[in-house]
Amino acid sequence: MTYDLAIGFQRTAFLAKTEDLLTRCAKVELTEKTARTRAQNSYLHLILGAFAMETGNTLDYVKTEYYKAHINRDLFVTERTDTLLGKKVEVLKSSRDLTKEQMALSIDRFKRWANENGIYLPEPGDTALLLDIEMQMGRMKNYL
Repeated sequence: MTYDLAIGFQRTAFLAKTEDLLTRCAKVELTEKTARTRAQNSYLHLILGAFAMETGNTLDYVKTEYYKAHINRDLFVTERTDTLLGKKVEVLKSSRDLTKEQMALSIDRFKRWANENGIYLPEPGDTALLLDIEMQMGRMKNYL
């Protein structure tokens, strides 16, 4: 369970849960979630779009097949049992499940891989180029 300790009732629920765990002498693991930032999300969308336009693929294909399943497999691919099929299947997680640090790592890997394959993707500070990509994506939205 994730709690936002900046919100009063969630802080109260967190304290109640930890008190219960303390009482039961339970084994626990505590991690701090640092959610990806809006800027990271916007930047990722633009570089995925730039890659899609450069390669002639759809945005969804680039995100699913290259960014998640191939380059960042360790961050996105999980297994679950499909009870109807009676077997384990691979499932791709959403990028919203990544921490800020994991998001930065995944973007860095994607940019490096794109560069190794002859495709330049702009840096976050390349505002003019990113604006141009955004405009191109708007014109190409029926194809992306």
